[in-house]
Amino acid sequence: MAVESSQTVAPSGAPQSLPSRIVLFDGVCVFCDRFVRWLIDRDPAARLRFAPLQGETAAALRRAHPEIPDAVATLVYVDASDGSVRVFLRSEAALRVLAEIEGPWRRLACLSRLPRGCTDLAYRLFARVRYRVFGRRSDCRVPSAAERSRCLD
Repeated sequence: MAVESSQTVAPSGAPQSLPSRIVLFDGVCVFCDRFVRWLIDRDPAARLRFAPLQGETAAALRRAHPEIPDAVATLVYVDASDGSVRVFLRSEAALRVLAEIEGPWRRLACLSRLPRGCTDLAYRLFARVRYRVFGRRSDCRVPSAAERSRCLD
């Protein structure tokens, strides 16, 4: 049974000190790491914060929002910018994150008009081959000094 990815949930039980826009990503995936660095470069307003799915922030968010899967093959975007907490998964998360950044890349967010089944299928197919194509680290990369303020774990 699939979990609805854009479910609005009450913030009760959620860590109160977390930022309003968090991207959870696979911290050992080389592609995911590059994607996060790419997002940081295109988000000069620093709206987005980042945490690996293998870290404490993700664990705390999972306790408060059981719809966040344990699987590291899932990009997760947690948006609490309007007062309610919304959790987005897979392709919907990626497209919503793209809508937050500066420049022409945000136009890709219009792909969210496609059926989610199609965009999630493409997402899952890519997730299956990402380690083979881009590689995998043995540990999560330590963020640079410039990136540390944007990273939660």
